[in-house]
Amino acid sequence: MSTHAQRERLFLADLLESAGPNAPTLCGGWRARDLAAHVVVRERRADAAAGILLKPLAARLERVQAEFAAKPYEELIQLIRTGPPRLSPYALKQIDEAANTVEFYVHAEDVRRAQPDWAPREVDPVFADALWTRLERVARMLGRRSPVGLVLRRPDGRTVVAQRGAPVVTVTGEPGELTLFAFGRQAAARVELDGEKDAVAKVEAAKLGI
Repeated sequence: MSTHAQRERLFLADLLESAGPNAPTLCGGWRARDLAAHVVVRERRADAAAGILLKPLAARLERVQAEFAAKPYEELIQLIRTGPPRLSPYALKQIDEAANTVEFYVHAEDVRRAQPDWAPREVDPVFADALWTRLERVARMLGRRSPVGLVLRRPDGRTVVAQRGAPVVTVTGEPGELTLFAFGRQAAARVELDGEKDAVAKVEAAKLGI
């Protein structure tokens, strides 16, 4: 039985393949090739991937990622499709689901929404709830750099506080859109922001995410 992470993995691989190696993405200047290399390194080179969170290892991560980006693009796509090696923690379905569902969803949208003709993607209710559950768990971490109070709210009224403080900006949208917003893709997320004008501007410009 496929999982959310497995489905998003294959969807991301298809998007990267269709876009081509030089297609733009929403990831800070990365092209599709760079994004593909990031995904592969994160799963297959734990010694380097630690640099995502640990600044002293960032230079090593950059070097290893550049090495992977230099590989044939088709090889990177195939490595994403086939997934991590058997001995990787990511090879365990539970860890894959927990660690990669949001990762692959966000990166798939990074590819989609960087294209001029992108259209909103319909997310089924079960997947939307899965994204919301994960967002509830990490909202405070993702919103920690917000300079004002930040509340994320679904259309049905369910909310999570991403940053305490005043004034407060409330961001309303579907779970997928709120996820993108909280991961720093504010400009691409289809959401409504409610709050003081200056506070809204600060949230829109804030460096949210990991």
